[in-house]
Amino acid sequence: MSIWALAFFTGLFGSVHCLGMCGPLAFAVPSFHSNRGLILFDKLMYQFGRIISYSALGILAGFIGRQLWLSGLQQSLSIVCGVLVIIAAVQRLFKYTIASNAGSVFLKPFNRLFGYLLRNKANHLFIGMLNGLLPCGFVYLALAGAVNTGDVKDSTAYMFLFGLGTLPLMLIAAFSMGIAAPSFRRRVNRFIPYLMIVLGCWFVLKGLTLNIPYLSPSKQIESGVCK
Repeated sequence: MSIWALAFFTGLFGSVHCLGMCGPLAFAVPSFHSNRGLILFDKLMYQFGRIISYSALGILAGFIGRQLWLSGLQQSLSIVCGVLVIIAAVQRLFKYTIASNAGSVFLKPFNRLFGYLLRNKANHLFIGMLNGLLPCGFVYLALAGAVNTGDVKDSTAYMFLFGLGTLPLMLIAAFSMGIAAPSFRRRVNRFIPYLMIVLGCWFVLKGLTLNIPYLSPSKQIESGVCK
């Protein structure tokens, strides 16, 4: 699987998780139109707003990753990202959370701003951009992949494709007010930690440079790709 397919499918599978986490937020954004076409347009703008924010985060991740690659730390970066992803997956498997109170404090400014935008009937694009900046485990997972590209352009493209992967299901759900049944979301959510472990192991293997084509290429090959 190419890195671009990985970005897209991470977003696609992650969007099922997002239905339970961010879905209620998307459903709460009203459209002040009676025409179905205009309602769909509003929902599209909301989703594109999220993708814009993901791409902006990709630019930031690209700058960070580029500096680390130039410093010769790309292998260490990949291993650290992989270990963190695996730890996050284990926490999900055993339902163990860290610093939940700190997270709720961090969310308060977002909640106030979101309420302000709703009261003032802000454009769906801007509300979607705010949604894209909310703390989310799958966004962090995507950023781990983006920062490992070691290039601003590639990192931005990675996050854009991740956002594009979240688009189909989130758009359908927002337009139809939640098309996926809770039982289906629960089954997929049980599968997600194992997907995270696989991705985490891939990051670690990539950092170990074991000279395995595509899976763990040698440092010389990687350096030739990212000059």
